Amino acid sequence: MNDEVKKFLIEYCDFVTKVTSEPSLHNDELFERMKKIEEESNIKTARLLTAALGLGSEGGEFVEIVKKIFLQGKPFTEDNVFHMKRELGDIIWYWATACMALDLDPYEVINENKSKLEARYGKGFKVEKSEHRKDGDL
Repeated sequence: MNDEVKKFLIEYCDFVTKVTSEPSLHNDELFERMKKIEEESNIKTARLLTAALGLGSEGGEFVEIVKKIFLQGKPFTEDNVFHMKRELGDIIWYWATACMALDLDPYEVINENKSKLEARYGKGFKVEKSEHRKDGDL
């Protein structure tokens, strides 16, 4: 690697640090932020962090299997379906953990999702409704 590239990478890393929040840089700041959130709300921060990290990683594991089947020639076998089934089980475990962390009723979460999608799509999926949402439709 030449000196110009090294200098660019060092400058970029400095830039990344400048635009990163304090809780993302320092454990003490992170723990204080978690403590403050717990004191001001009913959120269980360690559980929520566990859920968020787990959902991302387990979702990625599921996506990895699908990617290999569709794009890399991995065979669509019962073993691979079983592997996806297990990853989906991990995803739902972390989903339940997120519900508990936020003190949410899982039944209500599912019903809220159903209501949101019914309001968005009515009787069926339409691309234009997916692309052009109403104000407030998150």
